[in-house]
Formats: sequence, structure tokens, C-alpha cells
Amino acid sequence: MMIKKEWEETIEIIFSEQLKNQYNIGNTDVFERKIKLKNLLNLVLQYRKDIQKAMFDDFKKAPAEVDLTEIYTVTNEINHAIKHLHTWMKAQYVPSPITLLGTSSYIHYEPKGVVLIISPWNFPFNLTFGPLISAIAAGNCVMIKPSEHTPNSTALMKKMLAEIFPENEVAVFEGDSAVAAYITQLPFNHIFFTGSPTLGKKVMKAAAENLCSVTLELGGKSPVIVDESADLSKAAKRIAWAKFLNNGQVCIAPDYVYVHEKVKNEFLTLLKAQIVGLYGQEAELSKDYSRIVNQAHFNRLKQYLQDAISEGAVLEIGGEMNEKERFIAPTVLSNVNLKSAIMQDEIFGPLLPLMVYQDLNEVILHIQQHEKPLALYIFSKQDEVINKVIRETRAGGTVVNHNTLHFFNNELPFGGSNNSGIGKTHGKYGFEAFSNARAVMKQWSPFSALDLLMPPYSNFKQKIIDLTIRFF
Repeated sequence: MMIKKEWEETIEIIFSEQLKNQYNIGNTDVFERKIKLKNLLNLVLQYRKDIQKAMFDDFKKAPAEVDLTEIYTVTNEINHAIKHLHTWMKAQYVPSPITLLGTSSYIHYEPKGVVLIISPWNFPFNLTFGPLISAIAAGNCVMIKPSEHTPNSTALMKKMLAEIFPENEVAVFEGDSAVAAYITQLPFNHIFFTGSPTLGKKVMKAAAENLCSVTLELGGKSPVIVDESADLSKAAKRIAWAKFLNNGQVCIAPDYVYVHEKVKNEFLTLLKAQIVGLYGQEAELSKDYSRIVNQAHFNRLKQYLQDAISEGAVLEIGGEMNEKERFIAPTVLSNVNLKSAIMQDEIFGPLLPLMVYQDLNEVILHIQQHEKPLALYIFSKQDEVINKVIRETRAGGTVVNHNTLHFFNNELPFGGSNNSGIGKTHGKYGFEAFSNARAVMKQWSPFSALDLLMPPYSNFKQKIIDLTIRFF
């Protein structure tokens, strides 16, 4: 007989308590849920400096960047939910067909119950609190497993949430991958996972054992296309910002760039100038440039760069490294072998392959032949080019003449497709992800047309059925 570890027993006890409490939480009204969201908002603002410190300790991330990518994204999501929750929770009436005359129909959004959020290390507060806001708005009990790779941030989130939520409503679990593997085996009503496609498959497999629904926020190789009509200065600045934000450790960061051959040299010159403008001549000295999260990821990126160069890639910009500091400079490569590892795997770091194209169709074919990306970016002034790319490719989201901004619009669904994700989040879409759309129909009239068509069947009833099939 296997003896359970203490943390396994703790997880099971809290899970059991949340199961018992789910209907109490699920039956809360819009005002009670708004109070919870307001308490969470005040908590985040109260701990703003602590969040900045935790992120610096984990990443050496600049406070202003923490404000933009961790604090603002959360406060914006909370304010949006508070503003719209009343509408989301209302019964959504829908028409009933004439064949169901005497009925009324509506959709009732009910909480899924007890849900699990598994969040990543690259934006620990943003990508933990974001789905948590949606789960609270939908009326769920929540168990959270943040990443062990950002221990300072995880410990702070556990401390913060314990101040305003009892464990039978919201509970945070620290620990390594063994904890994550164990907790995903429990029969949750929904699992929201953010991470790599490889781990996403494991989560989905575990969820399938319990017929548990999932939202998978994954990643992939998000391409950028810069055509000859683009405003190259703005394209260079926006690509540099989006690629090297958080040291490239962003699921929707530009993964590689296709630039038209006519503007390649000018674009490279501008890109180098913009990188210097953002981080100075020596990015290692910049207080605004983050670090790689741990040694394993540093080694992975170092290997990508070395392999690419050994296979003929040209180092256009950067390439400097400091292993002790887990520093990798903003790096741009050209003439990259499409079969090299850096072009097969999601990079998730400050390395940017740059390819040249003549025919847009070749670029589109390359994108079509690979997994659907989480994001796709187009820099162009030509509507026919923009429309062609959107029409002939598939992606979770697309931004034209900028990068990553769609993440900040809570009116847009955020998520991938197939290898880059399943399901959508943010705003109403996040609320729906943690809700069951329950169909409700009420027969308010004493008369129902269906009563006329019940057995025993006759020629007369068959004629009515025939007319219904033909005309209704």
C-alpha cells in the first residue's frame, strides 16, 4: 500500500472542501461577485511594489515593464469584468421556431464548478490572475498551480490570495512538476492551462480521463511579414519592442520575420538602431532588459544560436552572452536554415531569425505547411496584401502594423488554434470558458404542436409531418 505524501493529502482535502462549497459559490449573485473582483483589484494595487520586487528577483524585470505587462493587464481585466458582469450573467433570450409555438427559450450561464488553473512562469501574475478573474466572475471554486520556475512570484501570489479568499474557494499550490501531474488527475470540471504544446497534450490527456473540459493557451512560432510598402522605421521599432520584451519569453512574441528583399538592408539598419534606442549600446547594462528565467532555458537558447551559426546562419545583430547572469543580448540572424532547430521549435528567447522573400506566396506556403501559430503579424500599407495573408493563413490572432496589442483588448477573444491552443479567454470569452451555457426552454402555452404528432401515427399526422419537413 502506497503512503500518500503530505502535500497529496492536502490537495485532496482542499479539493474535497471545494466540491462541498461549489454550490454556495455558484449561487452568488452579480453584486457578491463584483465585491470579490473589487477586493482582488485592491489587493493587486496594494501589493504593486511587492509584485515588482518579486518579478525583479525572478527575472530582473524593470518595474515599468511589470506595471505594463503584469499589473495593468490584470487591473484592466478586473475593471472590464466589473463593468460587464451584469450583462454576462443575465439570461440570454433566443427565438423559438414557429414549430415550437408557445415556448420561450434562453441561455443560462452557470459555473462549471471546481476548476484548475495551471499558469506559466513567463508572466506569472498576468497569466494566473487573468483566468482567475474569469473563474471568479463565472462563480467557480478555483485551485491554482503556478510555475515553480518563478518561486518569488508564486509565493507572493499564494500569500496575497490567502488574504481575501478561504481555501475552500481559492487555493494556491506551490511545488514542482510532480504536484502539477498529481493535481491534474483530480476530476475537475474545467482545467485552464497556459504553457507549451508538449505539456498541453499531457494536461489534455489527464483531463480526458475525467471527461473534463479544457482551455489550453499554448504557443508556437508566430511569424511576422514586412512587405516593401511598410513603414520600416515603425515596423523595426515595434518588432524590436515586442521581440525583446521580457527577454523574448512571450508566447505571442514575433518568432521569425519574413522581410521583402527590396527593403532587407534598410530594415536591418533600422532594427539595429531601434534595439540600441531601447536598450543602449550594451543591453547587459540596461536596467530595462530582463534575463532568461533559469539555466536550462539559457542553455537551450545558447544551443539554438550555436547550431544555427554552424549551419550557415549569419549573425547580423547581437550574439553576446553572460552565462553567470543568464544574459543573452538582442540577437538577429539571417540566412537561417529552415530545417535548423531554431526554425522548428518555438524560440521563447531573444533570438530573431530574419528571412528574405520575393514572392509572398512562398511565405504563405511556408506558414500553411507548419502548425497554426498563436499570432501572426503583418506590416504593410497594401490592403490586398493584408487581406490575402489573413485569408490564406490560419492563426489564433493577427495584428496589422503592430505586435501583440490584441492581447490588451478585452473585447477580442484571445487564444490559439490546434497546436497553439484550444478555447478562448479574456472578457466575455473568459467568462464563457468557465461557464456552462445551459439551454432552458419553458412551455408557457397549454397548447403544443408536438402534442398533435405523438403516437399512434396516422395518415393525417404523416401529412402534417411532411408539411413540417418541407416548409418549416
